[in-house]
Amino acid sequence: MQNVRARPSVGAQFRRILQDPILAVALVGSVIFVGLTIILPLLAMIGESVSTEGAVKFRDYLGSPVYQTIISNTLVMGVVVGAVGTLVGFLFAFVQVKLDVPFKRFMHVMALLPVISPPFAVATATIVLFGRSGMISRGIFGVRYDIYGLDGLTLALALSLFTVAYLNLKGMMEALDPALDEASANLGAGKLRTFFRVTLPMLIPGIASSFLLIFVESIADLGNPLVLGGNYEVLATRIYVSVIGLYDTTAAAVLSVILLVPSLTVFMVQRYWVSRASVVSVTGKPAGRPDTIKFAPVRWGLFGVVMFLCLLILLIYGTIFHGAFVNVPGVRNDFTLSHFDFVLNGIGAEAIQDTTLLSIVATPLAGLIGMVVAFLVVRKEFLGRQALDFGVMLGIAVPGTIIGIGYVLSFNGPITATLPILGEITLIPKLTGGQGLLGGALAIIIVYVIRSTPAALRTGAAALSQIDPAIEEASISLGADNARTFRRITLPLIRPAFLAGLIFAFARSMTTISAVVFLTTPQTKIMTQGILNEVENGRYGNAFAYCVILIGIVMVAIGIMYALVGSRTGAERRIEGGGQ
Repeated sequence: MQNVRARPSVGAQFRRILQDPILAVALVGSVIFVGLTIILPLLAMIGESVSTEGAVKFRDYLGSPVYQTIISNTLVMGVVVGAVGTLVGFLFAFVQVKLDVPFKRFMHVMALLPVISPPFAVATATIVLFGRSGMISRGIFGVRYDIYGLDGLTLALALSLFTVAYLNLKGMMEALDPALDEASANLGAGKLRTFFRVTLPMLIPGIASSFLLIFVESIADLGNPLVLGGNYEVLATRIYVSVIGLYDTTAAAVLSVILLVPSLTVFMVQRYWVSRASVVSVTGKPAGRPDTIKFAPVRWGLFGVVMFLCLLILLIYGTIFHGAFVNVPGVRNDFTLSHFDFVLNGIGAEAIQDTTLLSIVATPLAGLIGMVVAFLVVRKEFLGRQALDFGVMLGIAVPGTIIGIGYVLSFNGPITATLPILGEITLIPKLTGGQGLLGGALAIIIVYVIRSTPAALRTGAAALSQIDPAIEEASISLGADNARTFRRITLPLIRPAFLAGLIFAFARSMTTISAVVFLTTPQTKIMTQGILNEVENGRYGNAFAYCVILIGIVMVAIGIMYALVGSRTGAERRIEGGGQ
């Protein structure tokens, strides 16, 4: 009879953790981190929305045809962008894995380019190319096309977000066992029937997951609707106007709760789907090379579609770089460096310095916290493990505008408590506003961290699940504690995941806008806020110069991180070499 190891009790689980002080501190610190930086701002925002004034606004908004249209616009945009972005990501992944065609490296680079650019860079270039006076729409075709609205938002957001679906589906397609296709062919099925009856069902969880993630990202986006929305108003822009234009935080809190409902609902559905769905090949590991499609019309037809999209992306980013070096993009195309002079010698210099410095501080914090939480969630058993994982993931599931509102409501003044002997003491100093701690910089760093930690957590958890726990158990049995084992054994083995988390954290920190737009102060300036100001004032050349500098900083930082973290460590070589 097979022996089944009894699961330790809740008390025994916590006693094991408490026996290692560093591990206990890591767990307690993670819980406090989630509680103060994510849960508290959410509760403050929800509390404001259910106040007496908030309840009145809830009734008025939900019963108003204007706000019903805004809510409908938000959901329609999310569905359309989710569908288009997932389809584009699927096509890129399918061509990469299933077709034997040239220029695959070029396609891969084009698919990754949106990750390192500001969220509304594509939208701004789209206006220059396809707007009413666009270089292509009017300059070539003589059409004054109105790009503002759902069609423009779909184009900009789909091209900005499809990378999520591409990376997800590419990994799934590469993991599929080619033996399944061979078995289908041996049973008499053609390529088309094999695709619809074997391959596609195996990819359904990834397709659904990608759609839901893009849906959440699109309805939470602020930059693109501000630039390209026109009369097509969505909840994110209405929240922005409520705070920046009307100074009505209660209205912003009410609208944030309305936006939070579909965001959290979709996130929980996606999380449930991923946890329940199991796509397993027969042999466990892929054997052999994937069978490529050789039917010429399909092969070259799909290749042509993806190459067209790649050239469109290249055109858009080429417009960004070209526009930074000409007087008026699309109007006066004579060479100039005046836009860079404005950015580098004006207030832009402070924004570049502040944004880069805050991102440098936030990046290692996000990477390390993500790896620590991943280690706790994957390797340790304790009550509330899944709740901790869920709490950290809220940092990306909750729209950035909502997090910004929550921080304004929570930390716009010091949080104090009155103790019997000590009297009134400050538990948390004021973090936001002009007189906030470090001029509000600390709040921005915290927001950067909580928005980037979920990616580090997921990559770390995926990497840990592929490492045999026996390696760590051997280290502990030889006398090393959990902290030393994590530092000397686990972290070197999950180095690629750690590097991916760092790259994502820095790129996201440099390019985010919605989560920090309410937290910037005269003492702390952010590049994306500067880009938005230039776009809103029609100074596209200055905005493009900002974008070029920002992309350059991100690419240099990625190179430095590869040099510092990307090389194989001695510990990794010793472990993989059997300890020699």
